[in-house]
Amino acid sequence: MFRFAHPEFLYLLAVLPVYLVLFIIYRITKKKSLQRMGDASLVGKLAPYTSGIRQNVRHALFLLGNAAIILAAAGPQIGSRLEEVKRKGADIIIALDVSNSMKAQDIQPSRLGRAKQAIARLVDKLEGDRIGIIVFAGEAYVQLPITTDYAAAKLFLNYIDTDIVPTQGTAIGSAIELAVESFPQDSKHNKAIIVITDGENHEDDAVAAAKKAYEKGIIVHTIGMGSVEGAPIPVVHNKVQVDFKKDNEGNIIISKLDPAALSSISSEGGGKFIRATNSDDGLAAIIKEINKMEKAEFGAKMITDYEDRYQYFLGAGLLLLLIEFLISERRSKWFSQFRLFDSTIFTKAKNKKAA
Repeated sequence: MFRFAHPEFLYLLAVLPVYLVLFIIYRITKKKSLQRMGDASLVGKLAPYTSGIRQNVRHALFLLGNAAIILAAAGPQIGSRLEEVKRKGADIIIALDVSNSMKAQDIQPSRLGRAKQAIARLVDKLEGDRIGIIVFAGEAYVQLPITTDYAAAKLFLNYIDTDIVPTQGTAIGSAIELAVESFPQDSKHNKAIIVITDGENHEDDAVAAAKKAYEKGIIVHTIGMGSVEGAPIPVVHNKVQVDFKKDNEGNIIISKLDPAALSSISSEGGGKFIRATNSDDGLAAIIKEINKMEKAEFGAKMITDYEDRYQYFLGAGLLLLLIEFLISERRSKWFSQFRLFDSTIFTKAKNKKAA
């Protein structure tokens, strides 16, 4: 497995294209300035040892050398040993509502956007717990099977949007049932489901599903995204809002949080209901509840030993910069005497032979 120990240094690579653009602008400006001075062949004779090719080569080596040094600073590493390590934690599955009503913006940047930010922060705070993600609207789907790979969880989270589930609706009960089935059957861990939704359930009996989950030892928490006053649902086309969703009579639909329904779900599921706001996403309280749960020990396959490979990039970068330093932008006066491809030499020799 390959990784960078200090990936923040990779942002420095963005400076190199800027340098390249500035160099190109400099060359174009210089060429135009020389053209204004007079005929190009005459100007060239005034500086016979100047080499544009050498300048290009030097700058190319400079860019490549610095790119290699930046990669070295980022600390490239290769995982060399896969071991099973013992960890303690709980099993957590997040059921995230991706119905169109989650586009409403009574919570900024939107209900779904705020939920994704909250989940990302939750993942950052997990220590040893296993996490899975389920998305649901009219139907529920497993987005990420339960895992200890937090990087994968955040990666999958980036691609979650309201268009990944083809059937619209809000089937909270189906999401809870799928989450229950998604826990490893032989797991002795404490289990928790976190349902993040606006609570407008129109599809099934979510309260009954939460009760069945709790009977199996699975706690169901709910986080309500939205306000009781509600907000219109934006209609987006090509990432641009063009209108608000309307009913058959042409009236704008207002999507409202249903705290009573979510409270009933969490109550039957033995968990807590938290209402998210712009200042508090509610996950802090849920994390406290999860940390109270007894952590079970389990084995996880992890790469425990990484070998540094920065020296190869550092060596290549220094070598390229050394070559760049040794190359002169001017042609050697001694080497220029050997005009092997000068056509006038052959012309003079031919005329001399004919005479």
